[in-house]
Amino acid sequence: MIHFSQAEFLMSCTKLSQMPADTGNEIAFVGRSNAGKSSTLNLITGRKKLAFTSKTPGRTQQINIFSITAEQRLIDLPGYGYAKVSKSMKLGWHYLINQYLRQRQSLRGLILIVDCRHDLKATDRQVLEWATGRHLPLLLLLNKADKLSRNQQFQQMRNFQQILAKEFDTNSHCQLFSTLSKLGLDSAKQWAEEKLTSHFD
Repeated sequence: MIHFSQAEFLMSCTKLSQMPADTGNEIAFVGRSNAGKSSTLNLITGRKKLAFTSKTPGRTQQINIFSITAEQRLIDLPGYGYAKVSKSMKLGWHYLINQYLRQRQSLRGLILIVDCRHDLKATDRQVLEWATGRHLPLLLLLNKADKLSRNQQFQQMRNFQQILAKEFDTNSHCQLFSTLSKLGLDSAKQWAEEKLTSHFD
């Protein structure tokens, strides 16, 4: 059993070469700026201030690494999208995320957080394509589901499921989620635990 509450900040880095040894298991949290990425990480660990959250898009500007054990890590990737930063910095983040997702061998799964009230953006689709290319398990969390009615939730869930089935790897799954109401929290934690223990026995 994974004790997510034991997660502790380990380090931040701006280059893949600065990361810990590429051993063990890790899962990464990725999403557009203000999709609720850091809040999701905090909710899963039960640590309200583990990952820094802000109403200002783009505050996560580095790869932030949190260790649960010496061989199990949670990775908070830079938010992408509409952050008010320079074009060169956006390109730098894109390159860093691309490098990480393509090269990191200890990466066992991705948690992609999106605002379920909106369609997938081009950058979201890029992440899904990266995951598909590596046959990497991906959990698409449809965050902010609390802002929709039950019928709207069902409709959006079906829409995203159809997109995953038609356009991307079947190793991708989606889940209604809310960092406010904790909808979908248990399922997300179970998924994360399976990936973090996938090579441990």
